[in-house]
Amino acid sequence: MSITTSKDFYRILGVSEDAGKDEIRKAYRKLAKRHHPDANAGNPEAAERFKEIGEAYSVLSNDEKRQQYDQMRKYGGFDPRASRAQGRPGQAGSEAFSFDDLGGLGDIFSSIFDRGRRRTEGFERRGPRRGQDVKFAVEISLKTAVKGGKISIEVPITEECTTCSGSGARPGSGLRSCVECGGSGTVSFGQGGFAVNRPCPACMGRGAVPEALCTSCGGGGQLQQKRKLQVTVPAGVDTGSKLRLTGQGARGESGGSPGDLILTFQVKPHSFFRRKGLDIHVTIPINVAQAILGSKVKVRTVHGSHAVLTIPPGTQSGTRFRIAGQGVTKDGRTGNQYVEVKVETPESMPEEGREKIREFAEVTGMRY
Repeated sequence: MSITTSKDFYRILGVSEDAGKDEIRKAYRKLAKRHHPDANAGNPEAAERFKEIGEAYSVLSNDEKRQQYDQMRKYGGFDPRASRAQGRPGQAGSEAFSFDDLGGLGDIFSSIFDRGRRRTEGFERRGPRRGQDVKFAVEISLKTAVKGGKISIEVPITEECTTCSGSGARPGSGLRSCVECGGSGTVSFGQGGFAVNRPCPACMGRGAVPEALCTSCGGGGQLQQKRKLQVTVPAGVDTGSKLRLTGQGARGESGGSPGDLILTFQVKPHSFFRRKGLDIHVTIPINVAQAILGSKVKVRTVHGSHAVLTIPPGTQSGTRFRIAGQGVTKDGRTGNQYVEVKVETPESMPEEGREKIREFAEVTGMRY
């Protein structure tokens, strides 16, 4: 793909000629995500647009290449062969561009083509490779978070197809060299200093395509399955706590060890108990008589038992009481349970009761 002044890389990315690197980077990320071939299956225009975006970013994100391109635009022409001939002092020929030159942004190109990126040296299978780690969020109850316990989960995991061993070929058939990339597993667009290499989309970087597609995976070499597991939740976990299960991740390739399963817990809100660190907080209602005269009330604890709380005479609404040792236990420390009382007044009362309240108000000097 020749690069001439007719290609306006600034227009392709939608930025001005004075745009800084951060602005160029943001524009590239947004457009690359929108026009990625995997997000626009069967749309050749999107694939071509994706190539243009990558070519534009590879130039404008590199100070030297951007300067050369700006000169090309200014003076009306640029010969890529001249760029290759000049090179840098002490370097030979062209300066190839790779995903590594993109830093972290290279992942936008390579993440979807991960299998290809791992197999770019032709289509012969490598030695054993460890499976990928799998991250999964698990929702648990507050009771399970505090006390621990066993839960059942189903984890979707993408694994190598066991029917074809990940080759994508129907058992009994073979692989043939990919015509698109000539068996190399990579394709490039642009020329000279502007060349960008990426895994071949036709063979997903493997360098070969199946002669006959595997009926189980459709030629993809991978299948998404649901794995059922019994998990023991440690006591004291909270939202954001993680648990690593060794060997429960994606299956390894060519006999390699499996990856790990990393669980992240999300604790569901409870209708009565509220957790703050190792402490448990609750709010209970008491009536006017209990607040004035004092009382004893039973309060549920997060551990399933009941504690007797003494309400002293004259307790005000909003007063908090501490029940020691009834919080969460973790790492050898145990929190407390805090009980806030809320004084509730009756919405209706018989006349006899109202009369008693009036007498009480007169005795105590209350105004009403």
